[in-house]
Amino acid sequence: MDWFSLLALAAALAMDAFAVALAAGAQLSPVTFRHCFRLGFHFGLFQGLMPVIGWLAGVGILSRLAAWGHWIAFALLAAIGLHMIHEALFDREQAQQASIDPSRGWTLVMLSVATSLDALAAGMSLALLDIKVWVPALVIGLVTAAFTWCGVLLGGRIGAAWGRRAGMGGGLVLLAIGLKILFSHLAGS
Repeated sequence: MDWFSLLALAAALAMDAFAVALAAGAQLSPVTFRHCFRLGFHFGLFQGLMPVIGWLAGVGILSRLAAWGHWIAFALLAAIGLHMIHEALFDREQAQQASIDPSRGWTLVMLSVATSLDALAAGMSLALLDIKVWVPALVIGLVTAAFTWCGVLLGGRIGAAWGRRAGMGGGLVLLAIGLKILFSHLAGS
């Protein structure tokens, strides 16, 4: 695989992570180095590991997971998105006190898994093309980490300017990404 193709693949796989990071950054106030690092590290790690898992798994396991992967990603993104919308619709003080930090705990794990499931299929494609996965996995992980970092910072600026509406918008973005994943699979593309 040439470098241009590899970087294009990495950027394409990082787009969902960027959009989710944008939504997460809009919810955080203020965005700190720790938020950027945690989200960037975990999204990059999961996005880098999934191609390796897909490459190692083989066609049989991937075909079983492919039947459910879109539903899993949709459910995770929809749950987090609906929670963000719920928080934005209620009292501002109550929402700030009960706010979930998307850069911590199970929320971070769920977002990391949801944004990296497509990298699993990319790893399988690399195996079918008889391409070693190690360099592509590293590049995919690093590009995703960089895109995530930028998304969190940009989302933080949007969140500071738009306040509670940014949390509502972030939740809607997560729902839209989940629906896009679901509908694109159901439509067969």
